[in-house]
Amino acid sequence: MKIKMLGAVLIAMMALIANPGWAQSAQEGAEVDRSATGGAQTLEDILRRQKQLEVDESFRSENLGNKDAAPPIDGPLGTLGGQSNSDIWREIRYNKIDPYVASPGPANKVLIQDEGIAWYKLREGPVITYGGLAILGIIVLLTIFYFVRGRIKIEGGPAGTTIERFKAIERFGHWLLAGSFIALGITGLITLMGRSFLIPVLGDEAFATLAAGSKWIHNNVAWAFMLGLVMTFVMWVAHNIPNKLDWQWLKAGGGIFSDSHPSAKKFNAGQKIIFWTVMILGVSVSLSGLSLLFPFEMPMFADTFGIINSVLGTNLPTVMTPHEEMQYANIWHSIVAFVMMVAIIAHIYIGSVGMEGAFDAMGNGQVDVEWARQHHDLWVEEVEQKEGKGGTS
Repeated sequence: MKIKMLGAVLIAMMALIANPGWAQSAQEGAEVDRSATGGAQTLEDILRRQKQLEVDESFRSENLGNKDAAPPIDGPLGTLGGQSNSDIWREIRYNKIDPYVASPGPANKVLIQDEGIAWYKLREGPVITYGGLAILGIIVLLTIFYFVRGRIKIEGGPAGTTIERFKAIERFGHWLLAGSFIALGITGLITLMGRSFLIPVLGDEAFATLAAGSKWIHNNVAWAFMLGLVMTFVMWVAHNIPNKLDWQWLKAGGGIFSDSHPSAKKFNAGQKIIFWTVMILGVSVSLSGLSLLFPFEMPMFADTFGIINSVLGTNLPTVMTPHEEMQYANIWHSIVAFVMMVAIIAHIYIGSVGMEGAFDAMGNGQVDVEWARQHHDLWVEEVEQKEGKGGTS
């Protein structure tokens, strides 16, 4: 099944094996004897489907009867001839008919879409489980790191003089992006996990109000996030192009694990990693979010899978119903959001309690000169040469 195929691909990419049964071979090409059931599904088919293993559905999807053998439509009522009710429902289930519907729209013509069960199990199982564990895991790791390493101090103490790190427009773009992402993260978690974790605590009615409010906030704050994404990209992309200094910074651990602070310009390698992580994943989560905001109008996955198949020789599905496109978008949106939350939590730690003087950069835009020389010495030299003096107070 197509959604299960996506689940397997995404979970393998994240090294998340949710159920040993999913790892079993699909036994492709194995012949199934259905003579005892007259060609209908067997107990083996049912058991394999319950284990979310691949089942060759062609014995049903292609067994739609013989329409030519059916009696004429203007004939007397009687038997269906070459077509049975089972044939009709199989046509509907496998989307082999072009029905007339009173309310037009491509999604309305899909009368049965059973991939929703696999989507729901993936969403309520591995996505929530591993996404939640990833967030808890990074918080625990950062807490342990704080007590082992302690706060990264300014060597020799603050100089008492400051230098402008970020202008007002830069701080506005950063906080627009950061604030909207926090709001989206909280409301997204409520929407995704609320039924499992909040209803038992708040009750159905209170959660219904909270969920409706979260949905409204999530859908509208998304525009602020996309604006902040564009602003920060335009302002900082020139400073985040990788260079040879980044490798030296990474080899030295950026001074995070020791008192050695490698040279860096305005953004060091660690900040560049965060920048490109936010930009790339931010664009991806925005596109899938737009697809969810405008359901059935922005299909992306069938065409994307077609490109992947042509490049990698894979066999991902390229023909999907509008509902399947939405299910893929929902799963992808959730997974990318979890990855971003893990990265941003680490970024928040370094920019607040993890490093002395770091918050001032986005707080008032002014940082201590000694802090700047310790973490961005080459940038300080550039500023001083441009201003023709040793710093500003």
